Parts: sequence; C-alpha cells; structure tokens
Amino acid sequence: MNMRFTGNVYLFGNDVNTDEIIPARHLTTTDPVELARHCMEDVRPGFPAAVLPGSIIVAGRNFGCGSSREHAPIAIKAAGIACVIAESFARIFFRNAINIGLPIVECEGISGQVAEGDRIDVDLKLGTLVLASGQRLSITPFPAFMEEIVKQGGWMPYLLSARGKPGGAS
Repeated sequence: MNMRFTGNVYLFGNDVNTDEIIPARHLTTTDPVELARHCMEDVRPGFPAAVLPGSIIVAGRNFGCGSSREHAPIAIKAAGIACVIAESFARIFFRNAINIGLPIVECEGISGQVAEGDRIDVDLKLGTLVLASGQRLSITPFPAFMEEIVKQGGWMPYLLSARGKPGGAS
C-alpha cells in the first residue's frame, strides 16, 4: 500500500461517534461490503453511494468517539475512503483503524482549512499535507512500524507476514 493519498475531501465536524459512522442496527454483520453500504448513512444520507474511491475524510476533534467497535473503521475503509485526517481521534478508534489498515493522521486546525470537495494530498511517509490552495502543512510522519502495519493491510496480516523472519512473530 502506498503511503501517499490524493483525493477529494468529505468534511465532518467534531465528535463524530462510531454509531454515526456505522449505525448499531447494522452490526449484525462483519462483511466489509455490507458495512460500507451503511457508512455515515444517518448523518449524511447517500454518503456510501457518493464516495469516490480514494476520497479523504477530514474532521474536527474526537473523531470516532463512543463505543469501541471495529466495524467503524472497517466501514470507512470498505466505502473507499483512502485516509482520515482529523484534529484528534478517540484513542480506541485510532487503534482500531491502524489494526485494520486504515491510514489516519491528526492535524491540528485542519477542519477550518479545507472545504467539502477540495482535492488534497497527504504523504504519511514524508509528513506533508498539501491543501487545495497549495499550502503545505507538516504532519507527524508514521513511525516505521505503523507504516508497515498499514502497508500490510492491518495488524493480523502484519503479524502473519512477520512469521518465519528473524526476530518475527512465532
């Protein structure tokens, strides 16, 4: 997986919770395709059908708050979102996103610097974010181990790829 993403922005506010990302009534499945069909449907009707593959969610503070459900980042990733950028994330959402290979990054003040539909470029390896205006922001690059987890598609594929390698999982 590439660690650079260029896509159109879908803008959300503060305190987007996991029940808004994937409503509880759809938690009877773990099928990513089915979860994607219902991603953000209550807060933004038509969102799953409108998402262009490679798009980027930009949000305010505390994205992914609420209950600890892995379904939320799975739904976002399966909907075609390449990356989520927020001013801050709920810690459990951050962990769940990395564990399933969804690239996410914190960027203070980002929600006030972009508009819905802007085309932006984020490079997690270099730690850069280029806005539609051409303004370049610095973000904290992913540590090598997190980059590798995301590149492998999540924690489990990462662990399985490490088997048999010197110093790898046994």
